[in-house]
Amino acid sequence: MHVEPNTRIYCSWSGGKDSSLALNHAIQAGAEPGLLVTMLTEGGERSRSHGLRRGLLEAQARAIGVPIAFAATTWDDYEEALTGQLVEAGRQGLRAGVFGDIDIDSHREWVERVAAAAGTKAVHPLWQRDRAELMHELLDLGFRAVLVAVRDGLLPASLLGETIDAAMLDEFERAGIDLAGENGEFHTCVVDGPIFSHPVEIDRGEVVLRDGVWFIDLVPC
Repeated sequence: MHVEPNTRIYCSWSGGKDSSLALNHAIQAGAEPGLLVTMLTEGGERSRSHGLRRGLLEAQARAIGVPIAFAATTWDDYEEALTGQLVEAGRQGLRAGVFGDIDIDSHREWVERVAAAAGTKAVHPLWQRDRAELMHELLDLGFRAVLVAVRDGLLPASLLGETIDAAMLDEFERAGIDLAGENGEFHTCVVDGPIFSHPVEIDRGEVVLRDGVWFIDLVPC
């Protein structure tokens, strides 16, 4: 389904490029964002999807001008925790949720089931979009997406902390990876763009290797 004008929505917020682009599409279609929803690790300090600091996610929400809600959870309890957050969003009158899925059918089906269980509807503005078209749209709109994770052996760790640009997309293509990182080749953190009232200032922290993926710790200034 598409989001209707004046619909009050929540957004499943990873802090990365896909959720940013999806939210931008919804806003351009006339939707009114009322909440960002992010799942955290058990300790409640980092996002479960991209490992972003809670403070960085809060800084993004302030720049967007939309409240953010968190739930700390294990992977085993993830669905229950997410459903609880979406139920609360529904209570606030947010009857549709925006998700950044592109083409993994099983994940879309899961998202739609969880959203429906909470009495809301899932919207996928990026569904089945061409990867190159999507990434160039990201750049053309002025989004600044910083690489926060790269899979070891596919992309060099030296790219961590760098902003995606046309030259980096060429490097992705030469590496033979999905240009949008849909198979987990890389993750991003968006720090500026049309949905932001001001840039989110960051410092680069330590780089670590976990489970075959290199991560950089971005610290909000």
